Amino acid sequence: MLVPPKVTPRAFARLAEINGATDAPRALRIAVEGGGCSGFQYDMTLEEASAADDIVLEGAGQRVLIDPVSLPFLENATIDFTEELIGARFVVVNPNATSSCGCGISFSM
Repeated sequence: MLVPPKVTPRAFARLAEINGATDAPRALRIAVEGGGCSGFQYDMTLEEASAADDIVLEGAGQRVLIDPVSLPFLENATIDFTEELIGARFVVVNPNATSSCGCGISFSM
């Protein structure tokens, strides 16, 4: 059985801030796609609705969506929000990645 990723309170809080500024709250979708400079890359989007087969992680009244194809790549990962000199962004801390690119979006397994 796969262990779904964890979402930090800070990530849920930032998603709540984003949704607080809109009339139609959205969920954060985290997907893994082929490509990027290391073989795989994370794709993060805001979506109005979930698909029937999505894994839905909920906290602080917010939702994070993961499709079943991406789930094995995100097993036991942590989804966080960080503010650094290069900017503020959602990040995935993935123990399954054997290497990653400096951009933080691309990784290999």
